[in-house]
Amino acid sequence: MMPPVFLHQLGLVCALGSGKREVARALFAATPSGVAPHEGYADRALHLGLITAPLEAQDALPPAWRSRNNALLLTALAEIRPAVDAAIARFGPERVAVVLGTSTSGIGESEGAIAAQLATGQLPATFHLNQQELGAPASALTHVLGLSGPAYVISTACSSSAKALASAARLLRAGTVDAVLTGGVDSLCRFTVAGFRALESVSEERCNPMSVHRHGINIGEAAALFLMTREPGPVRLSGWGESSDAHHISAPEPGGRGAIAAIREALTRAGIAPERVDYVNLHGTATEQNDAMESRAVHALLGPDVKASSTKPLTGHTLGAAGALEAAFAWLTLTDNPEGRLPAHFWDGAADPSLPALSLVKPGEALGRPVRTVLSNSFAFGGSNAALLLERA
Repeated sequence: MMPPVFLHQLGLVCALGSGKREVARALFAATPSGVAPHEGYADRALHLGLITAPLEAQDALPPAWRSRNNALLLTALAEIRPAVDAAIARFGPERVAVVLGTSTSGIGESEGAIAAQLATGQLPATFHLNQQELGAPASALTHVLGLSGPAYVISTACSSSAKALASAARLLRAGTVDAVLTGGVDSLCRFTVAGFRALESVSEERCNPMSVHRHGINIGEAAALFLMTREPGPVRLSGWGESSDAHHISAPEPGGRGAIAAIREALTRAGIAPERVDYVNLHGTATEQNDAMESRAVHALLGPDVKASSTKPLTGHTLGAAGALEAAFAWLTLTDNPEGRLPAHFWDGAADPSLPALSLVKPGEALGRPVRTVLSNSFAFGGSNAALLLERA
């Protein structure tokens, strides 16, 4: 029998705030916050999940790794640093791994550097190509913490950090390491906003998932970090599923076959029947094809009555960080929540009649008992699908 793995400490920062308590208050509130209009990322103001909280200084990092992306990461780390340091002291730096997901890394710094070069003919002295390397977040944490265990980044677009948690669990189950610092980070930049606008997938208003009036995503940024070990903790990562439907570079397989395969694998690995799932955190991007595909998949496997919501109207789509951020929301839903509050699904209430009906969480809704099991979905470009099954331990 494979040993179970547990998510102990959680550090996070997103558009809802900095730290578990602040984020939880906003996550379970009856009115939406987080996403708001911001300028500077396009030719007009857009609704974005921009982090406005103060960020950690990067003095401990070499200049080549200093970026907004790594500042977000260090801010998430600061919340759990004592527990991380204790794990390193207990297990040794060679027995602690770092496994993260990202998609932007330091692209924002490259944008600024290229603009400066066009204006002055020279790159800024503060710019280094390593800032935008996808491996930079893992290198930064390894440097700051003095680790010598495995350290790597997974970049599979919007499934990146969900797959990072699954990869971290495999390291622990294999006995390769005794603790893993795992999660994801992505920072806002003009590049990603422009890319999704080119696909006509960006909403200029707060996104509207599952609505007949949905017309695109809000882009956001976040960092979420867990300390994962085999030692019993408050939340167990009971199952995960991964699939690749390879239907299209930017469109999901319409029937949801890849999503169904990933969710079914997560349930099977966890040994949990579909009716035991209390709540589903939907990928819920508010794009035409993703919402259609996901509603079909969830309805087919879990039925119409399971409580579900998309939290992207609160945070924006944080791309490579989305899987870890929404696993963090699952963690908050499973812990210190005796009345079973659920993250609301904020939308206009105009259901798309062409989609199977789901039981979308109303503001202020609660189960009236502690939540036991949460499914978190992440679906990416290229048909890269991941599902995580988390249980209250």
